[in-house]
Amino acid sequence: MKKLVILGGGYGGFTIANHLLEKDLPEDTVIVLIDRMPFQGLKTEYYALASGTIAETHIRVSFPVDPRLILTYGEVSAVDLETKEVRFANREPLEYDWLVIGLGCVDNYHGILGAETYSNSIQTFGKTRETYQKVNDVAPYGQVSIIGGGLSGVEMASELRESRPDLNIRLIDRGPSLMSGFPGNLQQYVREWMELHQIELRPLVSLVRLDGGDLYNNEEIIRTDVTIWTAGIQPSPVVQALNVDKDPTGRVVLNEYHQIPNYTDVYVVGDCASLPFSPSAQVAEAQGKQIAEVIQAIWKGETPRLGKIKLKGVLGSLGKKSGFGLMGKRTVMTGKIARALKSGVLWMSKRHFG
Repeated sequence: MKKLVILGGGYGGFTIANHLLEKDLPEDTVIVLIDRMPFQGLKTEYYALASGTIAETHIRVSFPVDPRLILTYGEVSAVDLETKEVRFANREPLEYDWLVIGLGCVDNYHGILGAETYSNSIQTFGKTRETYQKVNDVAPYGQVSIIGGGLSGVEMASELRESRPDLNIRLIDRGPSLMSGFPGNLQQYVREWMELHQIELRPLVSLVRLDGGDLYNNEEIIRTDVTIWTAGIQPSPVVQALNVDKDPTGRVVLNEYHQIPNYTDVYVVGDCASLPFSPSAQVAEAQGKQIAEVIQAIWKGETPRLGKIKLKGVLGSLGKKSGFGLMGKRTVMTGKIARALKSGVLWMSKRHFG
């Protein structure tokens, strides 16, 4: 049997598997989906899991059950593009005929000493569980510091405020403002919400070192009980190790069919792919649909025809009662309606994937 192997059951890999299973697979072909977890975790909601406002079952989605789909669990350690093998930490290698790499991302610590050792992550389901435990163990009036004032940091801080009103929460960023990539009126709305809910904002902080509960802003020491890192991402180490062309962020450069140019039986989806968009679940799903179309066309002996990926916008939450959105490049939405829209998107994601 020929094997289409999908590494990672996140938004991109899950979408590809679902779309292909909705069609007729060649009789001599199976799909092998490999993930470290026995379910998909809805990563856009990990901040709520870390904060303790939802149970983890709320953001678990079961993988499809289909005789044409083989589910395999394990930790991918390497991909050999020459021998067409996937290698694992604790089992024999797996050969593939076609491969989709959707292994997601890890935190980018920007070379800051001690950052990986002394901060907590929300990049994987397992690490998010650990972060929740650390936050849960902080005594009343303790200090939690969140590094990174982008979307993830803002959602983490606001949800934690709702979960633990007894804590001191600090949001640290090296830039002059939260949400610096967004329009000024949206930045102002988020900043005012944070100030109203007594979240300390520390812009223009240049961290050089973390040492236990001490955060070094050059010579200044900022003390904290728990540090949560949301200050950037980079592709999976497996992708970092591939000897292929990459962009300045380390993401794999692809052709018009989302294939690695010199290895056209290999596709890259999501956070590991070099695309003209910021990494997001929405981008991974849209790209996943196109990859499924390309694979289906190749199986039929047809030439793939793809349009441009079009995104609907960005939605973010400020606790359970407020939020913000950016539709297109400049249309800003704030308040309860934006939060309701985000809740609706989550509901549709669970319905679609489930």
